[in-house]
Amino acid sequence: MAEERNMRVTRTGKVVSDKMQKTVVVAIERLVQHPLYKKGVMHTIKLKAHDENNDAHVGDTVKIAQTRPLSKDKCWRVVEIVERAK
Repeated sequence: MAEERNMRVTRTGKVVSDKMQKTVVVAIERLVQHPLYKKGVMHTIKLKAHDENNDAHVGDTVKIAQTRPLSKDKCWRVVEIVERAK
């Protein structure tokens, strides 16, 4: 009997590296307002995500979900590839 998963934290970002086996590095950008000058500033974080079939490549936009720790740095997994790079 298949169990339903709880709602997981998901993020959407762009793959910046796929040189590792079954792992991709995903850059997530968000616009944050500067506290003093009130101008928008881009903040970028890079997360390592598990890609079981090595489907994602550099430039692809992917959706990742939080999961249990899979290694020292990796606690995200690729859920779907939203857009392929041209």
